[in-house]
Amino acid sequence: MEPNGAFHHGERAMQATMGAADRLAQVGAVAIRDHMPRQHRDFFASLPFLVVGSIDQSGQPTASILAGPPGFVQTPDERHLRVAALPLAYDPLDLNLQSGAPLGILGIQPHTRRRNRVNGRVTLLDEHGFTLAVEQSFGNCPKYIHAREPSCVQQASEAKLICDEGLPDSARVMIAQADTCFIASAHPDALAADARSHGVDVSHRGGPSGFIRIMPDDTLMLPDFPGNRFFNTFGNLALNPFAGIMILDYVAGDVWQFDVSCQIVTDPDQIPLDPQAERVLMCKVMRTRRALAAMPLRWGEVKSTNSK
Repeated sequence: MEPNGAFHHGERAMQATMGAADRLAQVGAVAIRDHMPRQHRDFFASLPFLVVGSIDQSGQPTASILAGPPGFVQTPDERHLRVAALPLAYDPLDLNLQSGAPLGILGIQPHTRRRNRVNGRVTLLDEHGFTLAVEQSFGNCPKYIHAREPSCVQQASEAKLICDEGLPDSARVMIAQADTCFIASAHPDALAADARSHGVDVSHRGGPSGFIRIMPDDTLMLPDFPGNRFFNTFGNLALNPFAGIMILDYVAGDVWQFDVSCQIVTDPDQIPLDPQAERVLMCKVMRTRRALAAMPLRWGEVKSTNSK
């Protein structure tokens, strides 16, 4: 997204397909801020984890998780977010996290179904964590968030990493049961020094267990249900098809990351099964990473609340 409520041309093109571009230009000018309101600052400070979207020098986005005790995220002022955590060596974020790097950050509290987002650039990186200069700050609705509450376990100093080309059978089993994923995307100019308004985004996707369909050719079919119609993810993917998908194993603590190339399908005749889906992403899996027991968090069962 661009500052001051405007959207880049990929987002505007997707909004236009829904006849919403003019309305969202007005909504975005109010809803998308260049600073964090007090409510968002307090929210981030209460969280035990963040989802972080980053991009490597080849243009491949990655979705990652950073965790710590509540308070590990602080906001020195309304325009800066300080994160007292660093990624483990298995994670591409370990290399992507550099001074000046664009990041998309999602703060999400599943058991209350709250989420807020911050996009910006790293201004300080040290042995304890990093500081992000806020460029966009906005909230999201509680749709499709499954209400499960995390508990802390001991952080692994290292995580055993299993890498595969394509989609291994173990991933197919896990994906068939998943009800939540996170997807990182990026504008094609995200790494340019003068492209501060076109950065990285990371978003939440949820649905019933098994809502991500697995196709025979290592392609994941990810339905897109009605939301805020900002089209942050789809606007990026309309211009740059590469994305990173992350799925968390809430019981074992494994972190699954998939490098994918996406195709947006909007033809209703090509959108099978779920009548709520307005479009789908066909995500061809190029690489899979599984970090065993890498999260210092485990989640309980989903509370019986409406996740729509």
